[in-house]
Amino acid sequence: MDLLTVLDQVEHSAIYLIALVFFAWYPIFSSLMWIMTSLIYFFRRERRQGGDFYNLDTYPSVTVLIPAYNEERNIENTLKAATSIDYPEYEVVVVDDASTDRTAEIVTHYVNRGKVRLIRKLVNQGKAMALNDAIPCTNGEILLIIDADASPDPDILKYMVPHFRFPRVAAVTGNPRVANRKTLLGKLQSIEFTSIISLQRRAQRVWGRIMTMSGVVGAFRRSALIDVGQYSPEMATEDIDLTWKLHLRHYDVRYEARAIVWMRVPQSLSGLWKQRRRWTLGLSQVLRRHGPTALGWKHRRLWPVMLESTLSILWAYAFVLLTVLWIISYSAGYPPVGASPIPNWWGMLISTVCLSQLLTGVLLDRKYDRGLGWYYGVAVFYPIIYWILLAVITATYSPRGLMKNPLAGRLTRWQPVRE
Repeated sequence: MDLLTVLDQVEHSAIYLIALVFFAWYPIFSSLMWIMTSLIYFFRRERRQGGDFYNLDTYPSVTVLIPAYNEERNIENTLKAATSIDYPEYEVVVVDDASTDRTAEIVTHYVNRGKVRLIRKLVNQGKAMALNDAIPCTNGEILLIIDADASPDPDILKYMVPHFRFPRVAAVTGNPRVANRKTLLGKLQSIEFTSIISLQRRAQRVWGRIMTMSGVVGAFRRSALIDVGQYSPEMATEDIDLTWKLHLRHYDVRYEARAIVWMRVPQSLSGLWKQRRRWTLGLSQVLRRHGPTALGWKHRRLWPVMLESTLSILWAYAFVLLTVLWIISYSAGYPPVGASPIPNWWGMLISTVCLSQLLTGVLLDRKYDRGLGWYYGVAVFYPIIYWILLAVITATYSPRGLMKNPLAGRLTRWQPVRE
């Protein structure tokens, strides 16, 4: 049987037709769903949640906890912002995970001025273990955990702490904004965090469960953290794992768009690849570890998040496999069924829906990030760069997390952002 015969049989099979329809319509359906549900959240909650909600009669104690490893380039800016937060009762604690640079020395200057406490580990064990070791040494009823290369807005606690007046609320994730966005990749990530991540968190609040607390900024009720066993150091993404552990204990996890923190993102494709590889591996590990339990009826509010995560992984495989098949078909002189290198109505439709989703995110977040609208012009590059990159990463690394037991691995080490 020659290659053309094989291609003809494959491309006229039911499996190919199903894959083609799924590949074509899933991103359109999911984008429309995210747009509609995020707008529901905005009009029902975000816009109506006015000043009265954020007024407090009493102020619970807060610890701003900053895990750090070799962050001499960024830690001072982080501490300047952290010690300038507008809140009556809070402490700032840095846990240094055996840094080999000047991180501890810089933090010590703030310690000597009485503004910061330093916990210095002598053995490097990764972010999750650093946090687990530091939490018992903190005093706050609420813990605001931020990365050492991020700068919180002065009003961040004003917007996050009021959520904890409700006993079931265990965590509130903030709204990360990209600080280093001079390059095309930085601008694209500004649009991504607005129109994908922030938009999805609004949508997921309507569904009932947020897939993940942002690792760069999150406020936690201390008792809830202890109840679920704190962080899991063997997981590639300790933030996703912790979020699911809180959900499975029926705690409420919320999103607060007004809680702004300025973060640094990878500025090279290799750095972005490493970051997204870890995210992909971490999500698949969480699905393996917590998926069977989450399928129980009492955890049904997690089902939309599980379904969307699973379909996203399947779509990545459809993207990669169909692209390889089409390349082979064109190389063999056999134009593939349902594919065309010339833009057609489907291409225009999916581009329009994608740009509409990105625009919705920009419109919802522009009051928190005034310069955001200027970067919408680069949104046309988002499908070209991100869809290809993320589809390849997802298809490559998801099986590793789904098939390998994280408990059998080593502790997850630091992967700091480097420009």
